[in-house]
Amino acid sequence: MRRSAPRLPLRRASFGGTRAEYLSQVCGLLWPAPALVTLTSPGRDPLAVTPPGGGVSARPTPAPAELIVIPGRARPRLLVPTERRAAAAAVQGSSGPGLRTARLRKRAIRLAMASGAGPFLFRDRLRIQAPEDSPTIVSYLRAALGSDIRLSMHVGAPRANRKPVLQLLTAAGEPIGFAKIGIDPLTSRLGLAEREALAQLATARLGGLTVPRVLHYGTWNGLGVLVLGPLPTWRERRPLSDSRLAAAMREVAGIGGLTREPLAAAAHWQRLGARLSAADDRPDRAALGSALGRLADQAGGTVLCYGSWHGDWTPWNMASTGRGLLVWDWERFAHGVPIGFDALHHWLQTEVVPGRRDPANAARELIERAAALLDPFDVGADEARLTAVLYLAELAARYLADRQIEAGARLGAPGGWLIPAITSELARR
Repeated sequence: MRRSAPRLPLRRASFGGTRAEYLSQVCGLLWPAPALVTLTSPGRDPLAVTPPGGGVSARPTPAPAELIVIPGRARPRLLVPTERRAAAAAVQGSSGPGLRTARLRKRAIRLAMASGAGPFLFRDRLRIQAPEDSPTIVSYLRAALGSDIRLSMHVGAPRANRKPVLQLLTAAGEPIGFAKIGIDPLTSRLGLAEREALAQLATARLGGLTVPRVLHYGTWNGLGVLVLGPLPTWRERRPLSDSRLAAAMREVAGIGGLTREPLAAAAHWQRLGARLSAADDRPDRAALGSALGRLADQAGGTVLCYGSWHGDWTPWNMASTGRGLLVWDWERFAHGVPIGFDALHHWLQTEVVPGRRDPANAARELIERAAALLDPFDVGADEARLTAVLYLAELAARYLADRQIEAGARLGAPGGWLIPAITSELARR
């Protein structure tokens, strides 16, 4: 007789831990009792990933649904449908930092899935057993969208804003959209913020870029659900020049108009202080607060230009095509920030997220590069350095307020890289 399946560690309160632990946590939310979710491997005992008390009821249960686990249950990164075309499309539609090795690996996996060899190369499965009338995320999305769906799920690295992002497809691999699931107060707020941002962008008459369309927004089982239409990422890609990227960022900056205000009198400065005040009382917060006090003394009267920004504009949140830029992930969109924040963020994240640069050195270099990065925005050299300091403070306050270090994010401790760059520049002024 097969032994009962051991359970993966469940830490629902924090939604943290390894990718396998996190998968356990979110599966208990997306497929709640009476559904039973297990991770299976040939020749190994299954691992139950539903929370204690789960399990299939006595009601009639159809054949289990399965998702292929890539690369395997010990380190799950991507779950895709078992149908050949849907699996290949799911791999193609997955995103990441975009290193050359990652692109080559993704292409090889996509070709394996398209050829039908994928299920034999990746043999671990996420198996879902649920009665026909059981409330699951799949049944909810099918009712909300009015169509049958296959889903794929990316399992991200630890960070405070990690959440299930479900790619929705037909059995033939045609894209339907993406569902972002808010599983805690932070990710739920970000989902609502993205919905509101996209509503504004839909009326902005953007010329150089295309953004997703909201297909559905609602609440299911206490979770926020935002469904976005697919962007045409299948279009032929076009090399992206610095001037074309800067033009798109200037277009976003102008949404809602531009203003000129003294640093310490601007709404951005007040929001920055409020966000820092909302963070946990820890040494990094005190260090950043002290640095901001010195900055106000040194440059509080300096007049800067303020506009809008995407909030997380990176190479992996966009695609360059012959018909313009496709840009997604607008959950951090905001008005009233110093012009050029997007350009600074794009450069810094490109350097540090893939791990190609020491973060502390990159943060210091950002200030040195600020004049060149912000020249397309008509920002003078002195104001550019000041804008870079404000950007680093913005990012540090975000990480502190979101509690990124507690979530285990690799770059989540601003005291190790962002705040030293700020204080070094203030000492130089």
